[in-house]
Amino acid sequence: MEYVLSVLLFTLLGVAYVLGYDFVKKRTADYLPHFCLAMSVIRLLLASTLAGIIIFFKEDRDETITFAIIYMVMYLLTMVVTLKLRH
Repeated sequence: MEYVLSVLLFTLLGVAYVLGYDFVKKRTADYLPHFCLAMSVIRLLLASTLAGIIIFFKEDRDETITFAIIYMVMYLLTMVVTLKLRH
């Protein structure tokens, strides 16, 4: 269940980044650095909040460590994919 939520969150954040990037680029390209910084902060806060909630409620230590590793890999993959798509 937590992996499905994680994939859904990262997919939504990636789509929001790509659509927002295109929108800002069309309207005012001068604000692209501000948009990228704002989306990075939003992505970090949402991802860390979801990870913290899931880790807090997990009872098995090994499952928690496995989840944290997979979650970090998914976070890095999302960062790389969105940067490659728009830069």
